[in-house]
Amino acid sequence: MDLKGKKVTVIGAAKSGIAAAQLVLEAGGVARITDARPLGDIERALAGLRGRGAVTVEAGGHTAAFIQDSHLVVASPGVWKDAPPLGWARDKGIPVMGEIEFAWRFCRKPVIAVTGSNGKTTTATLIARVLEAAGRSACLCGNVGVPFSQVVLSVPADYFVVEISSFQLELIETFRPHMAVLLNFSQNHLDRHPDMQDYFNAKKRIFMNQTSADHALLNADAPLVYSLAATIPSRVSFFRHAGTANPNFLAVLEVARILGIPGGVAEQVCAAFPGVEHRMEKVAVLDGVEYINDSKSTTVEAARWALERMQRPTVMIAGGSDKCLDYAPLRELMRRKVSALVVIGVIKDQLRETFGDIVPVEVVGGGLEEAVACARRLAVAGGSVLFSPMTASFDMFDNFEHRGKVFKQIVNRLGDSHA
Repeated sequence: MDLKGKKVTVIGAAKSGIAAAQLVLEAGGVARITDARPLGDIERALAGLRGRGAVTVEAGGHTAAFIQDSHLVVASPGVWKDAPPLGWARDKGIPVMGEIEFAWRFCRKPVIAVTGSNGKTTTATLIARVLEAAGRSACLCGNVGVPFSQVVLSVPADYFVVEISSFQLELIETFRPHMAVLLNFSQNHLDRHPDMQDYFNAKKRIFMNQTSADHALLNADAPLVYSLAATIPSRVSFFRHAGTANPNFLAVLEVARILGIPGGVAEQVCAAFPGVEHRMEKVAVLDGVEYINDSKSTTVEAARWALERMQRPTVMIAGGSDKCLDYAPLRELMRRKVSALVVIGVIKDQLRETFGDIVPVEVVGGGLEEAVACARRLAVAGGSVLFSPMTASFDMFDNFEHRGKVFKQIVNRLGDSHA
């Protein structure tokens, strides 16, 4: 992609937007950023730009005038595909693409892309570790925390392992992973997608540019995912549950097989894997109570996975922003596993109404610190406090990582005061 002297406007100054603007500069283009937030709210992010002085910034709202003379518009994942700034660009005939597509235009190495409603980070992380263990360099990026645009030119790697969300897939055009993995599909992001079909349509776009030279890996135990096999142009393989085996591990083992990596290498990596941060992460034991950080639980199915693994009397902290999800499928599991539920955030009343007749529910009007204090009062020695929000964090935190770090800080302060 030749950007020399071209004006590229990036919509959104979060991590991916900043990385895209940096890539514009590295490619010789003229970078501009527009963000709906006030300048003071994004100045810290902008300060991370090398060549910040060369970047024109519009803050406090988007205007058509700022975009109209652009040669290209790049949207951060948080920007909806039908957002007004993208409409203004399209009306002017300006090409629009997402950050993943933009980075892909500069990529010269094979991409292994992983998507699904749950398990993406664990699976992508393990694939990268298996590649490294087999002597092949891998760069883990995308929705996992490091934007694709940030590393595509600067990191020499044999493979880019890209975790990719439905938001990122909505605005791809030519993105073509050599291997595309669809782990599962369940309700999520219904605040952004009008229905489940639209959400699924976004997910399956991961395969749309593949050819017979590429590979697709599908979960054979997920009927809707399995049904895609006949429509995918690449070579299709499957993984399926086997007894108590972790399905994410099984997907990783199949990826290794396809890539010609000995099964023993992948098995050793999976066996030694401690888990990803913010996913069933043990933080501390205070007064005989185990505190578990599961901030990465942003869906109903993620919370189900966590609750199924709880063996002690559990006080659960849940809640956050509204993704228009149905929590009722967890009622029976909640009845069996949870001794008390502490709810916070925008959906606190919804959670109280859903579970209040089967488990004691404490509604906390304040923040996470108040919720942890409440859970501590309710927990008993030999039990657990599980922070598994079941939804997104944007009503109180930047993202699930920020949310999880705050939870750990609160718990660790309790430990310090207890010592």
